[in-house]
Amino acid sequence: MRVNQPSNQIKLTNVSLVRLKKAKKRFEIACYKNKVLEWRSGIETDLDNVLQIEGVFLNVSKGQTAPTADLQKAFGKEASTRDIILEILGKGELQVGEKERAAQLERVHNEVVGIVASRLVDPKTKRVYTTGMIEKALDMLSSGGSQAKAEEKGGDEEGKAKPKEHTWTGVVATKSAKSQALEAMKALILHQPIPVMRARMKLRVTCSLAVLKQNAKPLPKVDGEEGDGEEKKATVKDRILSYVEQVDSQDTMGSEWEVIGFVEPGAFKGLSDFIGGETKGQGRVEVLDMAVTTSDD
Repeated sequence: MRVNQPSNQIKLTNVSLVRLKKAKKRFEIACYKNKVLEWRSGIETDLDNVLQIEGVFLNVSKGQTAPTADLQKAFGKEASTRDIILEILGKGELQVGEKERAAQLERVHNEVVGIVASRLVDPKTKRVYTTGMIEKALDMLSSGGSQAKAEEKGGDEEGKAKPKEHTWTGVVATKSAKSQALEAMKALILHQPIPVMRARMKLRVTCSLAVLKQNAKPLPKVDGEEGDGEEKKATVKDRILSYVEQVDSQDTMGSEWEVIGFVEPGAFKGLSDFIGGETKGQGRVEVLDMAVTTSDD
């Protein structure tokens, strides 16, 4: 005998669910694995590549679609199915299984370690560390991160809150690898579980000789700085070279001066702003290498 299933039941397998609770009802949509995060980050822009089926469910695993009355009560009568799906996709909670969560966390962890290892060097040798060394250093920080948080909480309770410092407690799957790598680098540089520094940038700066000899605008005086009130004069060339930690070469070609050198990453914005504001379009900065490192062959 043939058993007829309810007409509002659709069986789906191998899906990632996005769930949103609204008007005391739980609504779900069925998506392809890994596509939800790509959609939210802007990598995937075609909704058809994200959804397994363009429909809204009360329970995807049971294949139970959401009645029209429930959808209208929760999202309004004017909302189309696509509008509802987009809201759930944007605001809903992504349901991830334990294996998927562990695999995703491992991917983010490996990406974070890779970024950090490519941007930090030993201050003496300027050589990069292996990813294994970076992992050990981060483990040292994360094992001490909980203790630092407890001490900070204790200080707050005593009314003597300590200044907030960069801490590292491990990788999470809810933040981008790039932002977490930046936090990891700040923590490593601050706490120095192993000797590290940011790898320097290699830049080429070119400027018109006519502008180069002009006096630069005086730097703003720092609060509390002692002095006789007279601003120290410096040419545009002097100011440019003050940003360069190590000069690799200088040359004059026709009516232009060029310097190639190494700059601390933190000084790059200041140099770029200075070139943009002082040279009146007759100077430019070109990045030759984002992170100059030395590795064993």
